[in-house]
Amino acid sequence: MPKFQEEKTLIIIKPDAMQRNLLGEIIGRFERKGLKIIGLKMIELGDAILEAHYAHHKDKPFFASLKNFMKSAPVTVIALSGLNAISAVRIIVGPTRGYEADAGSIRGDLSISGQANIVHASDSAESAEAEIARFFKPEELFDYKKIDYEFVYGEEERG
Repeated sequence: MPKFQEEKTLIIIKPDAMQRNLLGEIIGRFERKGLKIIGLKMIELGDAILEAHYAHHKDKPFFASLKNFMKSAPVTVIALSGLNAISAVRIIVGPTRGYEADAGSIRGDLSISGQANIVHASDSAESAEAEIARFFKPEELFDYKKIDYEFVYGEEERG
């Protein structure tokens, strides 16, 4: 029997998506999948948070360009939860480079770039935990029961 685990994950809807009026389209895809929004806000990113978030890219030649891009317009950060949410979101989002992403994924349908690739999505439980804590205070996250829960998940998945 497969393992079903409640997970939380972070999405950043990037400046390119905000400029292209794709916010509703992107949020709708996560909602239609059955994921629960537990946090949502629009923010401007500064150097300190970008350096923390992209620390793994700090020594790469594109880092300055990446920071400038991420500061070019506000972003929307979303915390989502659901069973196996991290892997489900990674499938919905698609590979990093839009030109490699399958049709049907967010990046496959809405992006052709490697940098202007619409969204960021946590890649592991560890990074999701750190990223959610980086962008949300505990009081900005909500724990609530969704009325569609038993229609999104099968009986064996709900436990």
